Amino acid sequence: MASDDTTEARNGPRRGPAPAVVTVRRATAADAALLAEHRVGMFRDMGSVEPQFEEPLRQASIAYFNAALPSGEYVGWIATAADSSTPIAGGGVQLRSLLPRPNVSGDGLLLGREGLVLNVYTEPEWRGRGIARQLMETIVAWARDAGVVRLVLAASPQGRPLYEKMGFVGTREMSYTGPLASDGPWTGAV
Repeated sequence: MASDDTTEARNGPRRGPAPAVVTVRRATAADAALLAEHRVGMFRDMGSVEPQFEEPLRQASIAYFNAALPSGEYVGWIATAADSSTPIAGGGVQLRSLLPRPNVSGDGLLLGREGLVLNVYTEPEWRGRGIARQLMETIVAWARDAGVVRLVLAASPQGRPLYEKMGFVGTREMSYTGPLASDGPWTGAV
């Protein structure tokens, strides 16, 4: 499949494999193990999880997805190649109530839910074919239709160029790295 003239004019000639034609569907609790595997793969690829913690991460993620998908705290999507039912990518949004805050321009308030985009992961052999973009376009469209007033994410170095092209910008957020509880009272979705 060739890129259209608009895309080529904006981004230059496409390099690498042709864009993939995929089907994107909503995830259900039946997809919990797949979503957990994608989560482990994402952290593994970023070098953020030691091998001995992959299985505990997988099991805790399965438990989370089994609770959070039915409750609506987490909304996920799975992409499959158009000619197959084999999952090749996924991503999702964790929803939370947003403490009222000024909007980006400071001339209004944001009141409602914030979506934290998480777990955008494409199987290695399918990368570079526009699948993450298709997932993100699905997520952004869903968020707009679902009344999400703010959409945020933490970008890996590999994902940052895509997110920036889609309109995400760096913020003032920082992460505390000092000591906190190693386990909390979490027992599933809130």
